[in-house]
Amino acid sequence: MTYTTAIFAPMIAHVALVYGLYFLLVRRRMALVKTGEAQASAFRELRDEPTKSLLVRNSIANQFELPILFHVGCLALFIAEADNEVALILAWLFVISRYVHAYVHVTSNRLRWRMPAFLFGYATLGLMWLWLLVWIAFS
Repeated sequence: MTYTTAIFAPMIAHVALVYGLYFLLVRRRMALVKTGEAQASAFRELRDEPTKSLLVRNSIANQFELPILFHVGCLALFIAEADNEVALILAWLFVISRYVHAYVHVTSNRLRWRMPAFLFGYATLGLMWLWLLVWIAFS
């Protein structure tokens, strides 16, 4: 794998996380309906979603907020040919932080653990964009 294609691997890993969360959401919703804890109609308008599935739904929503800047950043790094070792390390660190954040979100949902994972990813993504800026400025 060359560096010009390697930047897509963390992007694909993040997409896998999103698909995994959707799978988990469907499983939790089906289980809630099966056990009678929720009616299928409760998921039509998402008004009274039980906590077990609400946590997963919220985690999915989080994957379409800050990670949008990640995917755009990876594409910008690719286009600028700045997708080298530094960019790859930062990209993988961001994706790992998203996996940790999502895991905490759908399990204990403890802010004590979730917030540091978010802040680490936030800072890492900022460094990724800073790396792009530096690369463009000095190329």
